[in-house]
Amino acid sequence: MEGAAGPYNGRSVEEVFKDFKGRRAGMIKALTTDVEEFYQQCDPEKENLCLYGLPSETWEVNLPAEEVPPELPEPALGINFARDGMQEKDWLSLVAVHSDAWLLAVAFYFGARFGFEKNDRRRLFNMINELPTIFEVVTGTVKKQTKEKPSVTNHNGNKSKPNAKVQQRASESQTKVSKLQPPLKEEDDTLDEDDEEEHGDTLCGACGENYASDEFWICCDICEIWFHGKCVKITPARAEHIKQYKCPSCSGSTKRARA
Repeated sequence: MEGAAGPYNGRSVEEVFKDFKGRRAGMIKALTTDVEEFYQQCDPEKENLCLYGLPSETWEVNLPAEEVPPELPEPALGINFARDGMQEKDWLSLVAVHSDAWLLAVAFYFGARFGFEKNDRRRLFNMINELPTIFEVVTGTVKKQTKEKPSVTNHNGNKSKPNAKVQQRASESQTKVSKLQPPLKEEDDTLDEDDEEEHGDTLCGACGENYASDEFWICCDICEIWFHGKCVKITPARAEHIKQYKCPSCSGSTKRARA
């Protein structure tokens, strides 16, 4: 399965980690922003299917590799068979757990293949461990971390929640926006440091990456999870006209509930 394995020529810890992040991002998309398409592709009537994350930050549902042994470790087989036999959120959580296990297997397969020594293996694990797992992203553990972050200390020393939901790039901070994510930084140097500490580990509900002040963010009005605008395909201009934003997961749940 050349497509599932993807081209790979890395030899360093950084390159293996880059491969890991790309595959992880693709699988997170399948289980969050692209969940409707993923759900449809996992037809229980089809043969054993697997979810593959690709280094290009994309995903695919496909049959397992035919060659034995396979070029890379294989993900869990038959994820489609369990789709209709359990609650959707439980099924997605199960796929997420197996996806995490597969990503680790692939990363350390490369580590063994490229002769990583003890310190290299430890460094690779530590780099991976800094990211939330796919399971944490899909089940909302990341949400619990992000919900506590969007508050900022003002000049009076009081805590106040932001009354807006989208963050502009720093260069556009003077533009009036109806929904501003993690509060814009104050000019005061002390407040800059406080804001960085408060929001530095705010995580995107789609890709799981940390909050950065130079990126556009938007918050779902239903589940209150924050997302990069690019992850949910929302631009600052489009956000201006959204009265109530629903993330792909909440929108998908609503549609299936009505069906």
